[in-house]
Amino acid sequence: MKVGILCALEQELAPFLERMGESRATEKAMLRFFTGNIGQAAAAAVCCGVGKVNAAVAAQLLIDFCGVDIIINAGTSGGMDESVRLFDTVISARITYHDIEDGILIENHPYMKSAYFEPGRGLLEAARRYSEGSPFPIRFGTMVTGDQFIADEGRERINRAFAPLCVDMETGAAAHVCYVNRIPFLAVRTVTDTAEHAGIENFEKNGETASERAAEIVSGILRLMAG
Repeated sequence: MKVGILCALEQELAPFLERMGESRATEKAMLRFFTGNIGQAAAAAVCCGVGKVNAAVAAQLLIDFCGVDIIINAGTSGGMDESVRLFDTVISARITYHDIEDGILIENHPYMKSAYFEPGRGLLEAARRYSEGSPFPIRFGTMVTGDQFIADEGRERINRAFAPLCVDMETGAAAHVCYVNRIPFLAVRTVTDTAEHAGIENFEKNGETASERAAEIVSGILRLMAG
């Protein structure tokens, strides 16, 4: 099994590169792909940049260029539900876009039964097993994706429509690519900002710690799968 690690930001990718130790870098489509091992798992990791299109490009290249069998999207997110606290880690139980109408996915290619993408069953099961002994708080629930940073504007509408635990700008697109390629997918996102601690300043202040926590949780899930 070869795992693809997809991160939006350099600080989200950095803890994975530390865990890989020696790695080989190759370039494709203005992206740098690092190949090596995370524990016992062969891995390819990339920083895709922010937003849905960047995430989709990188996810497809992880599949076609790097030959990965699964993709895990890891990094940071904004907390949406009032119960979500700073540094909670949300793992995807289902994923959708908050800025695309449902009919776009249901009535057109890829003709989905619903507008929600589901995580890979084996990945989700391993994540649930890991969570039972995790030293970090982990939540399982809905993630939503859109091409905007959510502070206050739009929060109420998104919560009312989707009741998500968290929001980000890449997960839905990566899940979309994995869906059409029939590649198992999982998202692991640690919260940097919430309604109580809102704004880009909290995202920037908490990003490094949150990124390290997400990477440690992903590594733990991979250890369980290898075992």
